[in-house]
Amino acid sequence: MTARIVLASSNPGKLREFRALLAAQPQLAHLDIDSAVIDAKTAGVGDIPETGASFEENSLLKARAVARHTGLPAVADDSGLAVEVLGGAPGIFSARWAGENASDENNRRLLLAQLADIAAEHRQAAFVCVASLVIPGSSGAPAAEHTAEGRMPGSLLQAERGDGGFGYDPIFQPAGESRSAAELTMEEKNAISHRGRAFAALADRIVEALS
Repeated sequence: MTARIVLASSNPGKLREFRALLAAQPQLAHLDIDSAVIDAKTAGVGDIPETGASFEENSLLKARAVARHTGLPAVADDSGLAVEVLGGAPGIFSARWAGENASDENNRRLLLAQLADIAAEHRQAAFVCVASLVIPGSSGAPAAEHTAEGRMPGSLLQAERGDGGFGYDPIFQPAGESRSAAELTMEEKNAISHRGRAFAALADRIVEALS
């Protein structure tokens, strides 16, 4: 049977990025990554409420729930945008900043409106991600848990640029870049992104889970 791992998300952007990250691991060259890595919906897991008070808590509760439901190794992340002048907000509320069922576009528009009077030199922000890997145990309790944090510093633009990526990518300019995160290729973004860095820190553990 082909080794499989479940990404505790139904976000197609996250699934594409995670598959691309694993496809770049030489130890996994023998695997069909599209078959080996499935999302929560494909695994039959519904939405998991993010009731934690931190990125780490939310990441772990999602990975634990999926591992328990499927009996397969599960990876999850909780990530968001931390804006300095907003005291770190939207933070863990990034995906629902404009409301519980807000679209990415709704969230971006609200944030840009809230920062409309903020000068460029005061628009510093960072994407933050905590990734988790949970290995299920025979008793139903996790056999092992691992977490890692990644950050991508930068600043917020005053208007959207680019049509790649997802979430806040079109209004975020990574430090040292002249382009928005939505103007980077997936390979370029994975090399510097908060999510890419967090999952890269877990790569050896994930390779073990798939071996």
